Amino acid sequence: MIQRLAEIDLKTKYGEFHEILFNDGKQDSFALVMGDISEEENVLCRVHSSCIFGHHFNSIECDCREQMEISQELIQREGKGIVIWLEQEGKGNGHYALLKSTTFKKQGMSQAEAYVATGFKKDARDFKVAAEILKELKVRSIRMLTNNPKKVSTLTEHGINVVGTQQTKL
Repeated sequence: MIQRLAEIDLKTKYGEFHEILFNDGKQDSFALVMGDISEEENVLCRVHSSCIFGHHFNSIECDCREQMEISQELIQREGKGIVIWLEQEGKGNGHYALLKSTTFKKQGMSQAEAYVATGFKKDARDFKVAAEILKELKVRSIRMLTNNPKKVSTLTEHGINVVGTQQTKL
């Protein structure tokens, strides 16, 4: 079960968002909310996992930073929406797994294949916390910014009405 810890207004280059910090007893997650989304339907939503390479080191070897920026811009255009940030580095395997898998990725493997080759799960992420956050925020239905069917199915399994998906392209 998640607990709402703190919240602030945050000015970004994509407008003002309201940041809400949550904790599930193990780790923090947060929501960046633009506009009034409570009791709303068809809310644009991005569920995003942390990426040290992309977000902190500005790596061009992944598109994580770009996905976040595009999502915020699409939400800004719409005037409301939500980004849920989950601490799930390395597809939930951790940063060590990401570092260990890079040799295989440079040999042409997909990131998922590279994780498996190094003894990790191809995708160890869990999106249940995102469903809890959406329930806490009282969102009636969402349109997801994703190409990941696991995100959609997990949220749906946990009672979130996902009415559609779209790619994060401008």
